[in-house]
Amino acid sequence: VQLQASGGGPVQAGDSLRLSCVVSGVSANTFKSLSMGWFRQVPGKEREFVAGINQPGDRTLPADSVKGRFTISRDNLKNSAFLHMTNLNLKDTAVYYCAAKEALGIWTKEEFYNYWGHGTQVTVSS
Repeated sequence: VQLQASGGGPVQAGDSLRLSCVVSGVSANTFKSLSMGWFRQVPGKEREFVAGINQPGDRTLPADSVKGRFTISRDNLKNSAFLHMTNLNLKDTAVYYCAAKEALGIWTKEEFYNYWGHGTQVTVSS
């Protein structure tokens, strides 16, 4: 199972950005069984949960720090998950990782996830 995150880059405060995560090495049926999550990390700090989504994609859970600004979604036909980020601010600067877990529901702790992508850098400037 491989996860490839993309879509990061430099943006201005207040801008929007959409991150994508493509999961390869699994069938569409297997992807449907994966709970997906997004995390982020800045140097010197622990990885932080950003948002999670359940298998069908009808339930999501954003972290309080991004609630109302970030939306997680998935396309089970394309083995993909997304993080749509709006009204970005300086505190959102981080490397963003997508993760997958072979279990039902939504998971907020990184130690529960089975698979990780390499991350994509998001840099917000004023």
